[in-house]
Amino acid sequence: MSDILHVATRKGLVSFKRAGNEWRANAPAFIGQPVSAVLADARDGTLYAALRLGHFGVKLHRSDDAGASWSEIAAPAFPTVETPDDNAPAVDMIWTLVAGGADEPGVLWAGTTPGGLFKSSDCGATWSLNDSLWNLPERKDWAGGGYDLPGIHSVLVDPRDAKSLTVGVSTGGVWPSADGGGSWRLTGTGLRAEYMPPDLVFDLKMQDVHRLSACAAAPDIVWCQHHNGMFRSIDGGETYSEITGVKPSVFGFAVAAHPSDPNTAWFVPAIKDELRIPVDAELVVTQTSDGGKTFASQSDGLPAVSYDLVYRHGLAVDRTGSRLAMGSTTGNLWTSDDSGRRWTQIHGHLPPIAEVAFG
Repeated sequence: MSDILHVATRKGLVSFKRAGNEWRANAPAFIGQPVSAVLADARDGTLYAALRLGHFGVKLHRSDDAGASWSEIAAPAFPTVETPDDNAPAVDMIWTLVAGGADEPGVLWAGTTPGGLFKSSDCGATWSLNDSLWNLPERKDWAGGGYDLPGIHSVLVDPRDAKSLTVGVSTGGVWPSADGGGSWRLTGTGLRAEYMPPDLVFDLKMQDVHRLSACAAAPDIVWCQHHNGMFRSIDGGETYSEITGVKPSVFGFAVAAHPSDPNTAWFVPAIKDELRIPVDAELVVTQTSDGGKTFASQSDGLPAVSYDLVYRHGLAVDRTGSRLAMGSTTGNLWTSDDSGRRWTQIHGHLPPIAEVAFG
């Protein structure tokens, strides 16, 4: 099981190392600065951290020594555009950082708000905007979901073919590419947007996808946490079947697919829209082991009364599928060593957590 855990928070990056039966925190990096995304690249051990500094823009840092030291590198940026009103877009936040394929050393993908997809082929030294996605006519209909601006939070790289990509947009639907981002299609038949007028409920570009997660061993199995439900695809995200009747709720932000068992995934339910707290103030994790037919509610070790919310990237599973980590908006951090059956709090006083990632 993975013994390193990186936690991106509103006030810095905290990394934990497992020592015996305890997790011990290393000295934090970027103290006081919002860390919006973290990536531990399993291909070469490089660590990346993205900062969202508001007026000062976004920053990106790389560590080649497991976080002992950091170097600032180029951050994704939209090309300069000469316009009469000088209203060129600017990257507000790096929402996700994802490694390219195993046969693509140095390739990274970054999803941002507004909804840009950027690629680096040199470990983040330089970045280029994916123009084909940015210039889609449908992009004018994308809207903000979790943030005021539309954003790309999920980038799936097929381990069988790194040119096969799928991105999730909030709000803008599911977009796969079969040619490394040269062209894109809008898919997701079966997704349902109950917040739209009746004639737009099944409009693919109106779908507020909260998170996509695919089984590494069976990438055609894609789990989707949507704004108004839970969905599963068995054809690589072309079509989805809705999962209904899951207690305590089908709303949430996070989903984690088991890396080797296509029938297993974890979700963190809540009450949606203006509340965004656990149902009945009881934090639970719901797990399915039979492809979404049934779910078990896991709460052993979690607080009986809680207002914790788990963001899109606040739930992670390691490469074995046995160890999980979960971090909340109220700075609580838990791990589980038995696939979520029991949770142990390893910290209760962190800043709000944006992402947890195993090293």
